[in-house]
Amino acid sequence: MGILSPYTLTAPSTAVVTGYQLLADGTLLPHLLASAGRAYTGLFLGVTVGVVLALLSGLTRSGEALIDGVVQIKRAVPTLALVPLVIIWLGIGEAMKIFLIFTAVLVPVYINTHAALRGIDIGHVELARTLGLTRSEFIRKVALPGALPGFFVSLRLAVTLCWTALVVLELINTQTGIGYLMNRARDWGQTDVIVVGIFIYAILGLVSDALVRLIEARMLAYRRVLGT
Repeated sequence: MGILSPYTLTAPSTAVVTGYQLLADGTLLPHLLASAGRAYTGLFLGVTVGVVLALLSGLTRSGEALIDGVVQIKRAVPTLALVPLVIIWLGIGEAMKIFLIFTAVLVPVYINTHAALRGIDIGHVELARTLGLTRSEFIRKVALPGALPGFFVSLRLAVTLCWTALVVLELINTQTGIGYLMNRARDWGQTDVIVVGIFIYAILGLVSDALVRLIEARMLAYRRVLGT
């Protein structure tokens, strides 16, 4: 509408044209793949370790004593506060970025899955004992299905957090990625490229969340709750 100067904030229509041009000339795709690789590698590691720790903590007393306190301490420490220390440990390459995404994702996955395990109806536990289920059968047939709703809540948080963390981390000594494109565009005053990057982060976050919700609806189709 011409209310704001393009040097302050470019019009969405201009950003769409810029995004198409970046895609057509081959500039955008390598950066998009680099960002997706970092985000989903950290997401996979964080979800895997978070679920394993939640199972160990939620199903054994010794596991809870050893694990829960440590994870709660990590929850109180912002992930970005670890950046200086992790740079000393791992340098400023890919390992540092993936590790910090991993730590950001791990906490919500652990907390929600652990809470879901602890919240399983005691009637189901007593029924499993009455039927003489072994521990492995109890975990497979009672604990894991009972924890799935909480796990999917954590997974939706995790897919958002992995992209949120990536936005900041890609501003630290990167030569590839959407964040690198936005950082370079800031130096040149290219607000249209910055808006393209914002749109891409938003779209990737929404698509990831929609995919998780689709998988959740398929796997929990047996539930009959208010949300359905």
